[in-house]
Amino acid sequence: MSTVRIPERRRALRLLAAAGACAALPSAGYAQSAAPLTRSIPSTGERIPAVGLGTWITFNVGNDTVARDACAEVMRSFVAAGGRMIDTSPMYGSSQDVIGYGLRKGGLAERVFAADKVWVSSGARGREQIEQSRRKWQVDRLDLVQVHNLLGWQEHLPTLFAMKAAGQIRYVGITTSEGRRNRDIEALMRDRPIDFVQITYNPVDREVEERILPLARDRGIAVIVNRPFREGELTRSLAGRPLPAWAAEIDCTTWAQLILKFIVSHPAVTCAIPATSKVAHVRENMAAASGRMPDAALRKRVIAVVEH
Repeated sequence: MSTVRIPERRRALRLLAAAGACAALPSAGYAQSAAPLTRSIPSTGERIPAVGLGTWITFNVGNDTVARDACAEVMRSFVAAGGRMIDTSPMYGSSQDVIGYGLRKGGLAERVFAADKVWVSSGARGREQIEQSRRKWQVDRLDLVQVHNLLGWQEHLPTLFAMKAAGQIRYVGITTSEGRRNRDIEALMRDRPIDFVQITYNPVDREVEERILPLARDRGIAVIVNRPFREGELTRSLAGRPLPAWAAEIDCTTWAQLILKFIVSHPAVTCAIPATSKVAHVRENMAAASGRMPDAALRKRVIAVVEH
């Protein structure tokens, strides 16, 4: 995964910050209902909005005050649009600190679903890292802690289950991305009482449709979808093409919305977590959690037009 150059980001985010005063105004073309689509977490029945917020790369802005304020505005706009789940990891540089800053600045700590990860090879250091993450978020408790890319899962999962039993976290999960270790993910889904699994899924990357998504439904495991846009590669590849006229049948005005609606309309998917540092993209993404959703026939049309 590439390193983002802060000077380039800073120039872009200064423009974003300048526009922040208009953040409360509705964006043309992005109709947003007051109540976005929610999905149930199978292990408890708790409902969360089907579109969340990822932070890989986009929130790794260090101590740049302009960039931090821009990320805080992204979070404020996300929550204002009905969003809850924010997902991060100790792997994501300064992202956890930036989340904590945004939560404190916006008074949002009680309104978000805090999803983090444990990412350390030593099982003995798992609790320490999780506590450090919690402090960076500046919250009383993390809602979900996931074993990032299954690193050290043999030691971390017992720790997470013990923390859940003690009320120190609410949910336990495991993650992978880009189709790596899907077989291992499947085995753990069958053998361990996890609450969440995080995988990659979009109209191009559909390997999980065969086994993992059906298994999640059978086992009562919530599904978080990462890399919905392939870190922007997918939407960039479609940028020069007109949106098909039938996209209006499911209230889509952009390719990003069409992709997100394809993802969250799958009955096994609980939440997709597109990452962004732009308020306009947050509104665009959250609008995909409202309005009409594609049926099976339209889902096939989405695949065909995106792969074409």
